[in-house]
Amino acid sequence: MKVILKETVGGLGKIGDIVDVADGYARNYLVPRGMAVIATPGALKEWEQKRIVIAKKEAQERESAQAVADSLRDKEVKIEAKAGEGGKLYGSVTAKEIAAAIESQLKTRVDRKKVEIAASIKELGTYPITIKLYPGVETTVKVNVVESKEE
Repeated sequence: MKVILKETVGGLGKIGDIVDVADGYARNYLVPRGMAVIATPGALKEWEQKRIVIAKKEAQERESAQAVADSLRDKEVKIEAKAGEGGKLYGSVTAKEIAAAIESQLKTRVDRKKVEIAASIKELGTYPITIKLYPGVETTVKVNVVESKEE
């Protein structure tokens, strides 16, 4: 039986794929759980229209992510942190702190989950940080960790 997947199913396919599955699997598992619909001519037409809308939405999201990436490319943010002897930090700089610094200093909102720190930042200095804004769209921001002036 041919079905149209309404969500990604491991080992079977991703959203929108038309796959051939056993009748029982379709009727007893996929369709009742809302994971798929039977591929009738009407369902195929409806899904084709949804696919066009989804493609347009993804293109817009990619375009806006690319614009944000271009605006952030090679910019630098400064983060103040308490440090001890030899420039060692008390703790480390987190993705949340980096996202907050980007928002306050560069006026661009970035989700902390999209900030990728290669290795823990535990010393003063400048570090390149990758920000993955959208699949295939990423940029690099320099994070300058300086000692806070507080005593």
